[in-house]
This record gives sequence, C-alpha cells and structure tokens, in this order.
Amino acid sequence: MASAPSVIGVVGAGTMGAGIAQLACQAAGARTLLHDPFPEALERGVAHVRAQLARGVERGRWSAEDAEAAEGRLEPADSLEGLAECELVIEAAPEVPEVKRELFERLSAIVAPDCVLATNTSSLPVTGVAAAAAHPERVVGMHFFNPAPVMRLVEVIAGEQSAEAAIARARATGEAMGRRVILAADGPGFLVNRCGRPFGMEALRLAQERLAGFEQIDRICRLGAGFRMGPFELMDLVGVDTGYDVQRSFWELSFGEPRWRPSPITARMVAAGRLGRKAGRGYYEYPDDGGPHRPDDAEPPAPGGGHGLVVVAGDLPVAGALREAVAAVGYTVADAVDLGGEPPWLIVDCGLGELDEESGDPEPLQGGPRLVLCADGSLAALDPAGTAAGFHVLPPLDGARLVELTRAATTSDAAAERATRFFATLGKHVEWVGDAPGLVLGRIVCQLVNEAAFALVEGVGTPEDIDAGMLLGLNHPHGPLHWADTIGLDHVLAVLDALADEYREERYRACPLLRRLVAEGRLGLATGAGFFEH
Repeated sequence: MASAPSVIGVVGAGTMGAGIAQLACQAAGARTLLHDPFPEALERGVAHVRAQLARGVERGRWSAEDAEAAEGRLEPADSLEGLAECELVIEAAPEVPEVKRELFERLSAIVAPDCVLATNTSSLPVTGVAAAAAHPERVVGMHFFNPAPVMRLVEVIAGEQSAEAAIARARATGEAMGRRVILAADGPGFLVNRCGRPFGMEALRLAQERLAGFEQIDRICRLGAGFRMGPFELMDLVGVDTGYDVQRSFWELSFGEPRWRPSPITARMVAAGRLGRKAGRGYYEYPDDGGPHRPDDAEPPAPGGGHGLVVVAGDLPVAGALREAVAAVGYTVADAVDLGGEPPWLIVDCGLGELDEESGDPEPLQGGPRLVLCADGSLAALDPAGTAAGFHVLPPLDGARLVELTRAATTSDAAAERATRFFATLGKHVEWVGDAPGLVLGRIVCQLVNEAAFALVEGVGTPEDIDAGMLLGLNHPHGPLHWADTIGLDHVLAVLDALADEYREERYRACPLLRRLVAEGRLGLATGAGFFEH
C-alpha cells in the first residue's frame, strides 16, 4: 500500500495552488514547497495560506499550535530547482496546454525518478500533458475543487500511461489531506465535470425553446429538488465565458458528441459581455452595492385542508409517494379500480392507466378533472385535445417544495385551478411551464442520470465514485445513480424515450445500460435493485 509523501511541491501560487499548499502542510502534515514563477504571486500565495490558518484559529477550527506547526512546514521555493527533494509535485498552473507541457518537461529533469507529477487540470487531457514528461508513467491528474481547503473531494485521473504506483501515491496523498478520493479515467471533464454537464446544458436548451425563463428554471431546481443554486446562477458564478470555453472543449474533444453541443445562448451572452458576477451582469444583474441578485425563495404553503376523493393511478414510485401525501392532508384516496360511485374531486394519472382493448393505448381515466404526469410524453401527446392539466415532480416527494404544471389550449380551467389548489394542500409551490416530456426538472435530472450511466458503462468511474463526486464535488442534493433508483429507472427511461421520440435527436438517446436494467426488472428501490442493490 502506497504511503503519502513527506515532501510535497506545489507549482502555482494562485487561489487553487495556495489552497492545495494549505492542505499539504496542514492536513497531510507534509513539508510543503510552494513555487510560482512570479515573485509577487509567490509572496501573495504564502501570505494567503498564513491568513487562512490564522482565520481558522479565530473561528475555532484548529488550535494556534496546529496552525503554527503547519505554517512551519510551508516553504516558498524561488525556482523549480528548489523542488528537487519532492516526492510528489502538484501543478496548479493556468489551463494552457503549452504552459503545462513545458512545466512537466522541466520538472522531469529536476525531481527524482520516483517523484510523482500531478496536474490539477480540470479540462485538459492528462495523457496529453503527460506526453511532455520524460517518464509519462509517473504523471497523473489530481483534480481539486475550489476552494480546495473546503471541498472534500479529489479526483485522481489515470492517463493512458499512468503507472499503478503513481495512482496509488496520488490517492494516498488525497486521503492524507482528509479528502474523499475518487478514481476517474482520462477523458473530457473526467468524472465529475462530465457527469455534471447536463445541469447547465439541458437548462440552456429549455431556455432556448422558451419552455421556461432563466429565473424560473433556477427556482425549479432549487425548490423542486434542493439544488443550492440553479444552473444559470451557477454559470454566472463560474463565469459565462469560462463555461463557454468548457462547452467548446467538450465538443471538440468528443468529436461532436450531440449531448455536448455548445449553446448559442452562451455564445450570445459572451459576445454581449454578459460574463456573470465578475462583469456585474450575466443571466442576472449584480448590484454594485453587493445586494442580492434575486429575491429570497418564499416558504411553501402549509400542508393541510384536503377534502374530497382524489384518485391517484399508476405504479411508479411517484404515484405511491403521492398517495401517502394525499392521505396525510385529509383527502380520501383511491386508485383507478376503487372509484365506486363517488365522483372524484381530482384524478391524478401517473401514466399507467387501463389499456384500450382495440388500440393498446392507455385509456384516459374519467369522472373528474384530470392531472396527467408528463413522464412518458408531453401533455399534448398524452392527452391530445383533452381537458387535463399536466404535471411533473420527482421523488423523494418530501424533499420537493415545488411542483411543475403545464397546460394545453384545451386544458379546462377546472383542471388547472384544482391542480394548483391540490398541490397547495400538499404544501408545494407550483410553477407553470411549457409542455415537454419531463417538463423542466425531469429533463435536467434524467439527463444527469443518463450521462452518469454512460460514464459508468464506459468505465470512467464506479457507481459509488460517480455519486460521491456529484455530492461532494458539485454539491448536488443526490448522487444521480441513487437518485435514479429512488425515482424509478422505468420513469427515467420513459422521459428519455419520450424526448427522443419528440425531438428525434441523438442528444436524448438513452444509455443502453439504463435500458438493459429496466428490461431486467431492476427498477431501483421499488424492486430492491437498480444501479445499486437495496
């Protein structure tokens, strides 16, 4: 088993490099040599680490003695030659291929033959960076997340020639720093940034089709699923221009993968100089006085006050969760076969109604205003010329503070009004959006699941590492694969197939692994097995 190095070098004293140096000297307890080719930048980096250590003492996160000891292990290195004693060197230079390759070529001639060289790149192929080193087998990726001392994750990426010993040394270093280490194969975005792509890309597509506005989409993601910020807020935070560069990089490195096609909205935003927070405006306006860019989210209505018969039909997990929630707020609950003679106040059709004997199509439930789950189709496809309203929500239902609704030209006012009242009694906000399979959140999350499934089947990472990466690296509310098991893999596949059928685009093709699991009856929590065993 590999041991963590006792001497660690860090090249690049910017925010990321200084943060990695702090982890090395403090958490890993290693003698840490920090280098930057610009003396003033090196001085700022060392000062930043010292300031962070002092701030931690003030906040009671560690003792003054521990901070002093960590500071004593941090040493500025005026030149690359000063890193000759290092057992591991982590590069945190700008994301410019030529700069990184030159750096690794020079380091190869300075450090010992068994020193591991790690690049902190978040977008460049590790294999390409390693090619400049005298011994590419000792080069790996160590992708830290910003801010490094706070984020609990490190991706270790194996290049095409990375040796097992080098990977093991990098992993031991990350663990000594107190991080969760996940292993990823080399490729566009590695594991975390690749699996997180649909969060922004599908949001941009929804906005392009004008199914919902920027603020609506963000609010739906925050309140409907518990994301800390919506995709457009996140793009503003990262930098719209930075995001656009990443979009183009993914597109080029994948030779035109349809799921990763750059968005014309992003291109227009960059051309207009709307680059996000750093420019004072992006998808939102950011006041000069540092005020909020949006109002705080309102608390949802208090649940309760249900009265009358509500029919909830279907076998998907969302139907079961709705039946429990409906009963808890006072409604009488029935499924499709228990109607008896009482007219229902509302029929909630979750997609698995009785089949028409002649056509084989689902037979619409009758007897009251209808609300149709838009999973295996848009409302227009599921209720052509009908009077129903559409909805979509994802399990776990108790974590959703918002439900999406949609209507067609023929939707009755009674169905729309009762849908709004119904979800208010369940303690949910509602958001009216355009019509499409999965509406907004369903499309985004099902594409997150689909990308994670592709990454899994291509050997980019394990199910456990994929979920940990999204939770710890991107602060998502759930890991995509466990979330899929909660939603129901048949529900996820239905949304993807409906999108593929409606748009006729390769962008929405379902991962074969997802289709195979559904065919095998591995639907997730409901059946005891999905991407995981339960």
